Amino acid sequence: MTSRRCSIATVSDRNARPEGTRTIEAIQDDFRARNYITDRSLATAVFLGLELDRPLLLEGEAGVGKTELAKVLAASLGTNLIRLQCYEGLDVNNAVYEWNYPRQMLEIRLLEARGEAAQANPHDIFGTEFLIKRPLLQALEATDGAGGDGQPPVLLIDEIDRADEEFEAYLLEILSDFQVTVPEIGTIRAEQPPHVVLTSNRTREVHDALKRRCLYHWIDYPTRQKEFEIVLARVPSAPEGLARDVVAFVHRLREADLTKVPGIAETLDWAAALMSMGAAQLSPEIVDETLGVVLKYEEDIRHVRGDTTRAYLAEASARS
Repeated sequence: MTSRRCSIATVSDRNARPEGTRTIEAIQDDFRARNYITDRSLATAVFLGLELDRPLLLEGEAGVGKTELAKVLAASLGTNLIRLQCYEGLDVNNAVYEWNYPRQMLEIRLLEARGEAAQANPHDIFGTEFLIKRPLLQALEATDGAGGDGQPPVLLIDEIDRADEEFEAYLLEILSDFQVTVPEIGTIRAEQPPHVVLTSNRTREVHDALKRRCLYHWIDYPTRQKEFEIVLARVPSAPEGLARDVVAFVHRLREADLTKVPGIAETLDWAAALMSMGAAQLSPEIVDETLGVVLKYEEDIRHVRGDTTRAYLAEASARS
């Protein structure tokens, strides 16, 4: 197998990709067809990541669509999504590989039963058949997408800022050369490097060495018009008037001094919740009853409920 170094000079064969990913405009159209509304700057970042075979680092507040973008990209490419969810304490055993110890012990006992234990060597119990492959190794060894068109998988490294800096440093070898070293076996290299998307909520700064290996894009909260389009795309049963009211109120909440302002995910959840309740428009009563869909901290709900809800509704109505 050969390795392909991730460098700015590497340019992929765009004709090998599905038509919906070959141009910036095609990406926007294809994503929209999959109910993901993206502006040109984000579509450009995705396009360049595909063209240059570079990992794409997406930063932004929680709930702005970073993880969803990786899912939609995998669907556009007709390939698998392999997801590694990061957390504090994440290590190689959970992210890359670990040995199947019960199976190794069984193999040792079988060798002893056959009288072959004395002649056994480490390779008898440290072969690839005893390796449990975790997401990073799965992504490196995958050679074909779900659609059978030769597209490598999309590797989503989700919320890298939650992982320890030691694990972040471990990623450097993988993102530089798309390879991983297993001491007992050797170096495993990707025949086709996966399309890599990393996300960060910026709870801490990602190290410069990792950022240098990636293209970067900050996903901000959408404009009111864009979020309105997102609501109509993702909750098609919502009346346009209700969708506008919901978006206007959420945008007013984002201007408030809250512990955690709502993201796009909360906007969509709220619109769906209101539809399930048969609400045709926002009223102070319906807003107070459903604030727990939009706000996730008791202090925020207590701050908004009541007179503040009425004031925000009036302001939102005046702007819409």
